[in-house]
Amino acid sequence: MKWQGRRRSDNVKDYRGRSTGGGGGGSNMIFALLTMFFRGGITKTKIILVLVVIGFFYFFGNPLNLLNPNAGISANQGQGQPAGVEKDELYQFVEVVMADTEDVWNKLFNELGANYAEPNLIVFNGAIRSGCGGASSASGPFYCPADQSAYIDLSFYRDLSQRFGAPGDFAMAYVIAHEVGHHVQNLMGTSDQVHAARSRLSEEEYNQLSVRLELQADFYAGVWAYHAQKMNDILEPGDIEEALRAANAIGDDKLQKQTQGYVTPDSFTHGTSEQRVRWFRKGFETGDLSQGDTFSAGSL
Repeated sequence: MKWQGRRRSDNVKDYRGRSTGGGGGGSNMIFALLTMFFRGGITKTKIILVLVVIGFFYFFGNPLNLLNPNAGISANQGQGQPAGVEKDELYQFVEVVMADTEDVWNKLFNELGANYAEPNLIVFNGAIRSGCGGASSASGPFYCPADQSAYIDLSFYRDLSQRFGAPGDFAMAYVIAHEVGHHVQNLMGTSDQVHAARSRLSEEEYNQLSVRLELQADFYAGVWAYHAQKMNDILEPGDIEEALRAANAIGDDKLQKQTQGYVTPDSFTHGTSEQRVRWFRKGFETGDLSQGDTFSAGSL
């Protein structure tokens, strides 16, 4: 992907190296509580209670932070990057990809007579608290509608290459564009409609809706690539193949086969490899938002 020397987004926020759970004060408090708690001996009930307390600290931080709104770090607090963390080349690449998504979606929303509210992209490592709760890098990139932000640990770039067999910078660009696609769904009200249906559907039926939501985000990623190429000439030979390899690598069927040795279609939430590739390709080949109604498609 051609990205060096191009505009970089101001909406990428660097939270690498920041504490997400209240720092040393939290760990000191846990130690003190454990010391007092186990003085009378160890019981099963005490162990369960301790695990609950540790879980609270992990996801919500030191409760004393509630008395000091500036203590601790979450993705909704503070600005800029922490001292000692440099903006490396991969970080700068991510800033350019986000800038391209802003160019494209501002243009497309304008054509629809609407305003595009640009999302943030939160870069973190290890774990973080989002508006949707605690998350770790093990969960992979995700979008949180509560704070209209996408989240990514840049180590996922290594995972794409080594774990999923999908190397290349445009594979990473596809992942980011997919998460921005979820932001587009949020702005258009599609996500709310899907989530509202959850209470009246079986788990299997809701999974099917989730698949359609994810495939539409893949389609939007393809639409982004189509328009970004027309607007900024971003593509180099092999880029689209990199994105297609990434889409193929993270299909539900392929991941289930790798992790459990067999496939259970009723539990799919993101779509098969073939479906993900096909919808990204359709978005890239047409660039037409009206072609991306995955919810009306008779066969995915």
